[in-house]
Amino acid sequence: MMPIKLAFAGTGFNKIHAAAAIQAGAELIAVVNHKTESMEKFAAEFHIQRQYTKLADLLQDGGVDAMVVCTPNYLHCEQTLAALEAGLHVMVEKPMAMNAEEARQMADAGKRTGKALMVAHCFRFDPEVMWIREQVAAGRIGKVIRTKGSGVHVNWGPGGWFTQKKFAGGGAMADMGVHALDTVRYLLGDPQPVNVFAKISTEYGTYDVDDTGIVMIEWENGTNTYFECGWRQPHADQPNAGTQLYGESGFASVFPTRIETPNNNLDGLDIDTGGFLEEKPETLSLQKYQNQMNYFLQCINEGLEPSPGGSHGYVNMRIVDAAYKSSRTGKVVSLS
Repeated sequence: MMPIKLAFAGTGFNKIHAAAAIQAGAELIAVVNHKTESMEKFAAEFHIQRQYTKLADLLQDGGVDAMVVCTPNYLHCEQTLAALEAGLHVMVEKPMAMNAEEARQMADAGKRTGKALMVAHCFRFDPEVMWIREQVAAGRIGKVIRTKGSGVHVNWGPGGWFTQKKFAGGGAMADMGVHALDTVRYLLGDPQPVNVFAKISTEYGTYDVDDTGIVMIEWENGTNTYFECGWRQPHADQPNAGTQLYGESGFASVFPTRIETPNNNLDGLDIDTGGFLEEKPETLSLQKYQNQMNYFLQCINEGLEPSPGGSHGYVNMRIVDAAYKSSRTGKVVSLS
């Protein structure tokens, strides 16, 4: 089987994806970025010959099977649509788009072109998250009643385009809240949202996007979710994407990862960590990106529809939009 010929739009976080692509056996063909200096450094680091300042020129030259779109959020829809229409498979970074309408256009284009469209919700590929998903699906904690999650940066936050609404669409909710949102949705088996209520504000900076938020979601299966999102927060109860699930017959969490179920012994509790350590080495933290890239290439080679794909990203963006609307209006937003 010939290696997948892969191109990259963006040169920042794409370094993680490029390193994973090399390990996965892909052929790194081209890179596009409007900043030539950073593009040249990226190309030199990963031995990429073809460099472009315009995506249209890259697509016109052809010779590429797939693209990783890892640019500022306002470019996700435009670049993904162009790549799909040119016959490329696409993995686009989270958040999928600036809003649900853009996400819908992208998902529709994926279906229309028949090309793989994957959204890089990386925590779905973390071994600990995957293990807890298996345990929940197997019924080890029974029906999940409620969940608590976190997408918070403590005492720091991003700068640059992340803090400009015209480029990012939103702030910490779009950046970090999406991690908390997609992780819990995956753990619950991707239910559809029914109602969303949120309080989102800007408390720790002078930018025109949010840095503080709490979000509540009612799912179609009756589970209720609460998560916090933020930048520059003075404290976080859980690490990024940390999630707790309270079931009828037990408790599960990721980061730290464990299943707790009652027993008849004096301590009254059985604890199963799945062999995972509370503090894991950086190499294990990066494993989710390798798993993610391996899966993306597998979908291309085997003609599989990616999960998370366009429909997953679209639902997440509907929830993000609803959270912002709820915060503006002070009302619950129905998505049923």
